[in-house]
Amino acid sequence: MKTTISLGQMDVKLGDPAANWRTVQAMTAEAARRGSDLVVFPELWSTGYDLENAASYATRTDAGLFAQVAALAKQHQIAILGSCLSLLGKGAFGNTAIYFDANGRSLGEYSKLHLFRLMQEEQFLTAGENPTLVETEWGKAGLTICYDLRFPELFRQYALAGAQLVFVPAEWPHPRLAHWRTLLRARAIENQMFVVACNRVGSSKNTDFFGHSCILDPWGEIVLELGEGKMLGTAVIDIAQVDAVRAKIPVFADRRPEIY
Repeated sequence: MKTTISLGQMDVKLGDPAANWRTVQAMTAEAARRGSDLVVFPELWSTGYDLENAASYATRTDAGLFAQVAALAKQHQIAILGSCLSLLGKGAFGNTAIYFDANGRSLGEYSKLHLFRLMQEEQFLTAGENPTLVETEWGKAGLTICYDLRFPELFRQYALAGAQLVFVPAEWPHPRLAHWRTLLRARAIENQMFVVACNRVGSSKNTDFFGHSCILDPWGEIVLELGEGKMLGTAVIDIAQVDAVRAKIPVFADRRPEIY
């Protein structure tokens, strides 16, 4: 089944949800105009890494910006994915991504499992407890966020559970562009699935972000790769390619988990 995906590569304004929301609204409207089935935004698109003020932004996942995104998805009849700060419990804040379908319904929510020490996430956030596999109208997809990309076990678990695609909203900075490209390609090749990654651009707290949001197919080939500026990229993928690749090189049938 073919599906059209847009990547909303945006310059996230630190601690300015109103400005970032305007960007998301505009990019969503344009993605819908292009006929996209889904638009993906970066990690923490509403606030950036203003984690010390998380209590000022975090809400339940059925309120605040989460509810606004759900309404936006329904308004434009387009699915939306990206992560924002959530309230996981009293004094507990999560980096949480929700897949809202084109009717504004949550098909699943995921809080980042692996917290990134280089951005002090572990000082301000609470890690999630479970992977999340969502069943969309075009197939099954796993949810991850940024640093999770460095943990192949999570991607393999999704693949074994039937995922044909994994999403990676991110804020991945210079100078690690080579890591970004290599790991995205590796996750796609080793699991024979699509990987859809949306990274931010711009600068924040003396850190520069390089964009290069991309979509990779189950062979690890680049379907779409953006540059380093703010832009909306769009591509069509055919989920049926996953089964074709897995049939050609039967990696999963040839696994020997009983000995490793």
